[in-house]
Amino acid sequence: QLQLVESGGGLVQPGGSLRLSCAASGFTLNRYNIGWFRQAPGKEREGVSCISSSDGSTSYADSVKGRFTISRDNAKNTVYLQMNSLRPEDTAVYYCTADDVVECSRYVLVGMDYWGKGTLVTVSS
Repeated sequence: QLQLVESGGGLVQPGGSLRLSCAASGFTLNRYNIGWFRQAPGKEREGVSCISSSDGSTSYADSVKGRFTISRDNAKNTVYLQMNSLRPEDTAVYYCTADDVVECSRYVLVGMDYWGKGTLVTVSS
């Protein structure tokens, strides 16, 4: 059974850092395009970042560009989202998603097939 499990969320002060992990079971993560989404209370879901299975290329939402970094550890079958210089507006539930067909160029528009349950990130002093 294909499963994605996020971890690493928590409470952090503005300007701080967190690293989210997305561990996969039941499939080989590097064969899938992996996207991170987030959703804040009362707001639309937002695509944050994506990493391509074909060449490892990455993409970021303008709101996180230069602060967040997505990466993949194939040996651990895990994808990470390093989040630096966190702001209160980054507060949201963050979801890891995977798809072997939908490419990163379309993941925000189309969505992805497989979703984790999410991990809460709260940025507050």
